[in-house]
Amino acid sequence: MTAPTAPGFHPELLEQARRYPGHALLLSGPARVGKRRLALEIVAFQNCLRPLPAQGGLAGEACGQCASCRAVALSEAQPGAHPDLLVVSARTTTSTGKAARRKIIPVGAIVEARDDGRDYEQHVYQFLELRPTYRRRVVLVDGAEHLNEQAANALLKLVEEPPHNALFLFLTEDVGLVMPTIVSRTARLNVQPVSDRRMQAGGASFGPDLLELAAGRPGVLEESQKVAGALADARTLTEALRGGLMGALEAAEATEKRFDTEWHPQALRYVWRAETPAVRAGADVALERLLSALEVYASPSLSFQVFVLDLRAAFGQG
Repeated sequence: MTAPTAPGFHPELLEQARRYPGHALLLSGPARVGKRRLALEIVAFQNCLRPLPAQGGLAGEACGQCASCRAVALSEAQPGAHPDLLVVSARTTTSTGKAARRKIIPVGAIVEARDDGRDYEQHVYQFLELRPTYRRRVVLVDGAEHLNEQAANALLKLVEEPPHNALFLFLTEDVGLVMPTIVSRTARLNVQPVSDRRMQAGGASFGPDLLELAAGRPGVLEESQKVAGALADARTLTEALRGGLMGALEAAEATEKRFDTEWHPQALRYVWRAETPAVRAGADVALERLLSALEVYASPSLSFQVFVLDLRAAFGQG
């Protein structure tokens, strides 16, 4: 990940955040649109030891060189690298190590709870008991829509009266799924997709397919190799559907071995965009059935075989 103290994709929003006098911001926008990077840019500014002076009516910037800025830059790859940043994310695995069926941020992430299962090494109340090492403690809730009611209620008093002037940054893909009590106590920044030109401003060059699939979401391009692989698999499978059944099953088996639940569904829908509405609708239903089957730990090989049969029917090959 590019250091968050470097020029980002949403300078206008960063400027608003720098001027914000309060203690709770809600960053909303699609997945991979740059919410996390913007949040780290805000953390860097809040804790910079040598902020650059304001110029041209704009607020100052983080220096990018001090100990705090360097720690922020490391924090994406090394959680806990910055002593004044606590990232709270939804659980993605069960106690047995399997993928969780429903992401959730439980009350144990906010305050000590008997049934928290020790999923979080440090809860928010513990983190905010101490004064900042640098300038300001920041709690980043990545996936505010996953806060359950108990967790959201436990946060309310902290958000209203944060110890040591702490700052809360809530990230969400859908404001409508965030508890209203949290939304009402925050100032909202709507993080929108950016232009292709801005995404390539750093000198990187991406093909038109990658840029079109990214649809203004810079985070997609950070995974360009995975996305390109998913696109290749999607094209191979789609071409095989129009041939014999055995060829389609073989293509599905190859796809199964590399299937990524984030990138392959997006790649398949992108490849299907030129099909008729009826084909796209049927194919999308087949894809949703596959994802649901994989979610409940069904046999992957059998699920992909059924997927192929459903797709062939959607493409008029059944």
